[in-house]
Amino acid sequence: MGIKIYNTLTRKKEEFVPLEEGKVKMYVCGPTVYNYIHIGNARPAIVFDTVRRYLEFRGYDVNYISNFTDVDDKLIRVAGELGEEVPVIADRFIQAYHEDVQALGCRQADTHPRVMENMDIIIGFIATLIDKGYAYESEGDVYFHTRKFKEYGKLSHQSIDELRIGARIAVGEKKQDALDFALWKAAKPGEIYWESPWGKGRPGWHIECSAMARKYLGDTIDIHAGGQDLAFPHHENEIAQSEALTGKEFARYWMHNGYINIDNEKMSKSLGNFVLVHEIIERHDPQVLRFFMLSVHYRNPINYSEELLENTQSALERIKTSFQNLKHRIEASSNLTENDQHWLDQIQQQHGEFIEAMDDDFNTANAISVLFELSKLANLYLMEKNTAVTVIEAFINEFETLFGVLGLTLEEEMLLDEEIEELIQKRIQARKDRNFKLADEIRDQLKDMNIILEDTAQGTRWKRG
Repeated sequence: MGIKIYNTLTRKKEEFVPLEEGKVKMYVCGPTVYNYIHIGNARPAIVFDTVRRYLEFRGYDVNYISNFTDVDDKLIRVAGELGEEVPVIADRFIQAYHEDVQALGCRQADTHPRVMENMDIIIGFIATLIDKGYAYESEGDVYFHTRKFKEYGKLSHQSIDELRIGARIAVGEKKQDALDFALWKAAKPGEIYWESPWGKGRPGWHIECSAMARKYLGDTIDIHAGGQDLAFPHHENEIAQSEALTGKEFARYWMHNGYINIDNEKMSKSLGNFVLVHEIIERHDPQVLRFFMLSVHYRNPINYSEELLENTQSALERIKTSFQNLKHRIEASSNLTENDQHWLDQIQQQHGEFIEAMDDDFNTANAISVLFELSKLANLYLMEKNTAVTVIEAFINEFETLFGVLGLTLEEEMLLDEEIEELIQKRIQARKDRNFKLADEIRDQLKDMNIILEDTAQGTRWKRG
């Protein structure tokens, strides 16, 4: 059995078969870079970074492309409010994006294309659609002729007549049909613009992804992914304009992650409950936020709260404690015994269950359950009177492998400064000398310094409070 992916296009799980054996072409819609990213932007970044990691773990060579929308109405508005140029705003928040998602354990894409750097191919794409009769110019704007693409609505599973209900032509739009969407927008006075066959202007939102996906990945790609909110109209429009241009299937598998609620309410600007990632990671370990995001299947909605994040931190620390206890024990371990094969078999069983979970539409929630089971097994093994180096190493390697696939780290906290190190050593000596009064005083002193000590069978451990 291989990997199965839930395909939004067909609304069912399908066996993953890439166009080219051993290679995956994957495009993930990135952010519009007019502000710091919020937790809703973080979810697709984490989810599809994990999908990429797992595909690589399973032996695929993944070409991962994720764009930046660096010119649109929002950027123009913010630039006007701040009195700065659009490229300056875009550069600032692209840098902030990289800092935030790197903290969350996300690797950079193989390419991060930007609209401003691909204007020629976008203009060429639009010109070809006009030549093919799928687009038309109207007073400096260019619109896609939606009704001419007969399969419009196949991703959102709506007929064009259903979509027609409620569609309106906004003030200032010069399109022939309410369902037509902008490929090119004529520049308003004072706006940033590029020269085109239709006059000064800039691209509409949807065309950029079609043009850049084709440039970097070809006419047909394996996986196109993004948040659930992008399925319609953004991805629907991408399919229409791409397949109208090439006459070929645009993407074989469409993946969409679910929404995020904040304290059981849908995150929205009107409610003012947006939570910015850089604010969260000032208060919490970014790895905890990643672990939290992966604890729910990517297609399901997820509820965020500070309480839930703190509970997640405790759960993650339990697993990390098991890992650190293994590392502490390794020097006191010896050779394999006959009973140890039983433990090695159980480790291998957990490895298989992890793969089974991830093969089933990248079910990270079940994969994390495997990590807890592995932690439980490690704790039971460490209760054995005699432990074997081979088994300890097998546990450690399995933890490192599975954590790596999920983009999580097992690294210990940074070294304490000399003063705290000295206090810990002084307390250890006090306990050896049975001077428990002094040992308790040092523990309290360290607690005041936000350092929590744990006395374990493997020695004194610490963590930040």
